[in-house]
Amino acid sequence: MSQNNIAVASLGFPRIGRHRELKFALEGFWSGKIAESELLETARKLRAENWSLQRDCGITRIPSNDFSFYDHVLDTAVMVGAIPSVYGWTGGDVLLSTYFAMARGSQGDGHADCGHTHHGHGVPALEMTKWFDTNYHYMVPEVSEEQEFTLTSQKPLDHFLEARALGIHTRPVVLGPVTFLKLAKARSAIFKPLDLLPKLLPVYEELLRRLAAAGADWVQIDEPISVLDLTEGERHALSVTYKTLTQAVPELKIMLATYFGGLADNLAAVAALPVAGLHVDLLRAPEQLDDVLKAVRKDQVLSLGVIDGRNIWRADLASILNRLQPVVAARGGGGVEVATSCSLLHVPIDLELETALDAELKSWLAFATQKLSELSILGRGLSEGKAAVAAEVDAASRAIAARASSPKVTDPLVRGRIAGIDAGMRQRKSAFAVRRAAQAEAIRLPLFPTTTIGSFPQTPEVRKVRSAHAKGTLSYVDYEAFLRKETEATIRWQEEIGLDVLVHGEFERNDMVQYFGEQLSGFAFTQHAWVQSYGSRYVRPPIIFGDVSRPNPMTVRWWQYSQSLTDKPVKGMLTGPVTILNWSFVRDDIPRSETCRQIALAIRDEVNDLEAAGAKMIQIDEAALREGLPLRHKDWKTYLDWAVESFRICSSGVDDKTQIHTHMCYSEFNQIIDAIAAMDADVISIETSRSKMELLDAFRNFKYPNEIGPGVYDIHSPRVPEVGEMTELLSLARQRLQDRQLWVNPDCGLKTRKWDEVRPALVNMVQAAAELRKAAQ
Repeated sequence: MSQNNIAVASLGFPRIGRHRELKFALEGFWSGKIAESELLETARKLRAENWSLQRDCGITRIPSNDFSFYDHVLDTAVMVGAIPSVYGWTGGDVLLSTYFAMARGSQGDGHADCGHTHHGHGVPALEMTKWFDTNYHYMVPEVSEEQEFTLTSQKPLDHFLEARALGIHTRPVVLGPVTFLKLAKARSAIFKPLDLLPKLLPVYEELLRRLAAAGADWVQIDEPISVLDLTEGERHALSVTYKTLTQAVPELKIMLATYFGGLADNLAAVAALPVAGLHVDLLRAPEQLDDVLKAVRKDQVLSLGVIDGRNIWRADLASILNRLQPVVAARGGGGVEVATSCSLLHVPIDLELETALDAELKSWLAFATQKLSELSILGRGLSEGKAAVAAEVDAASRAIAARASSPKVTDPLVRGRIAGIDAGMRQRKSAFAVRRAAQAEAIRLPLFPTTTIGSFPQTPEVRKVRSAHAKGTLSYVDYEAFLRKETEATIRWQEEIGLDVLVHGEFERNDMVQYFGEQLSGFAFTQHAWVQSYGSRYVRPPIIFGDVSRPNPMTVRWWQYSQSLTDKPVKGMLTGPVTILNWSFVRDDIPRSETCRQIALAIRDEVNDLEAAGAKMIQIDEAALREGLPLRHKDWKTYLDWAVESFRICSSGVDDKTQIHTHMCYSEFNQIIDAIAAMDADVISIETSRSKMELLDAFRNFKYPNEIGPGVYDIHSPRVPEVGEMTELLSLARQRLQDRQLWVNPDCGLKTRKWDEVRPALVNMVQAAAELRKAAQ
């Protein structure tokens, strides 16, 4: 055994359970089928399993407090007492019902949905947006100028003690105070949340004191904002924070965790912080290692994030060992930890669950559990020498070489099409003003036309029938008959309530990305590789392993059937190339931009086939365009250029009279409005209900010429908004945009909602549009 005993660290582990135990417990609790005690017991078992698994895999820095019932940012808001008054909390313990009201809203109607009686129509949830450039959503904390903070929950301490009782010593994980305030939303424009830092720090001091008193020796404090473009004031806030915390609780060592990018111009400020350890992400920013080594103090522990917490490809262990051996030699074993690049929250739990996956492809992959093993191999190799792990390293190298040479990866025909993309494929035939006139003639619609984003509720019956068909217990003929019946009923109901532009409901689709990926070459799919999107909403991202093409039409048949049922226009519904890319595990052997263009050509083929079949409106959703934006402004243009180009490749092959729609979720548009306009969609629908139409300011200030559907129904909450609430939102929209630009629609698709929520909400939405038309006369 060498004298280098390298610590091996996990920054966080998936919360959901190997078999989605947390999802089913949460939804059972919300529906009243299980008691709170059963939910708490499920959570306790999941935490114990995660800690034991990481210990057994050889992880020596095991995280605690990485578990959450809904979201770790929401947990932090509750922990420090940042609970808006609308939720009725007046101090003391925070009830789970209050916590879930902040996450999901409450229906109200005079009953105590969140631990306190509300009258009328309940309370809305906090805003929700994407966690940096991931597909994970966090709840946006809300703070006011007069905000007071207090330690209302000691969840980090409770989980530390819970693990200790099992004989497992953990390193608690806490979201840093500067990142928390940076992500928070001010209730007024007269102050910045970061101004509240002096009030917030005493709460963190108290928490750290309690952890130290309980026997914690290290705490991981996450400050991912340190990889963003920071002002001098924000860098100063980091300095004040860590001087304060280390002086207040000197006996507790702080591992400051940065991830999702490089420190770059923030490196000097971060390296100067008086913390005992610094974690850096060498997957997203491998180039920063040399500068980091020069900047950190000799007495600091340097945690090197070398195992990818964001993607599922097997690590090149030989290359990593070669790179890290000189670092260990220079700093000594006690000065280095090997770690995941970030929390493993963003990858599936265990590859061994995938019994039906192609064996060759499976040999190229590593999920969270396998990544723990990779970390352990690296730790042993750096501690004991390469010979101690030669067999494991050699196996990894063989798998990587096999992937590189596999004929499954490259398609010369696809590469040829990419080379043939010309300027004419990147733009519509005419300017928007010309197209608008042609579309108005072809599609007769009233002022403030109503529509939905695409999907309708995927009821338990729909999921049960799909599962039966997948298992072979329901014939293709019977499955088709069921889907046709559901589709026809949905078309008839939309006609009945007076929607102007219809959708077919997407009952044949499992997921807006998976459905298309399953019909495209170059994609693979899993059975159990779930990752959390938000709350109990989990997704199974496709794996893009090779060149992408479309062998056959994917949606035309279902569109033709749906349109045959009605004289009203039915939108063709597609997922755009950027969203398919950003919501997949993407190959890492060619640039993401090239993969995106390949997908764009496949979607272009589908768009053209829909138009040829008679579709007058085609919606190409780019829900994830903003989410893929690099974290540093200097990198934005490159990404936006190829992302917008990809959208235009797939949307520009149609005639002027064909109306192209797109949809985007939870995006701050102000800084990318030029790119949104450059997409040149005829109609864009966006999330605006939780932000009270504030997002439309970007379109007003830019003088956006095309048409917009600002969401008036928050579909991520079970609340049913009243007519007056929607009318008020639309009135705010009219203050920002011209009447001729406005469409009326929900925030997003309705797949995850129940029919008894959707029906009254859409009836109210149609009524709100009718009232708006009267007001505009």
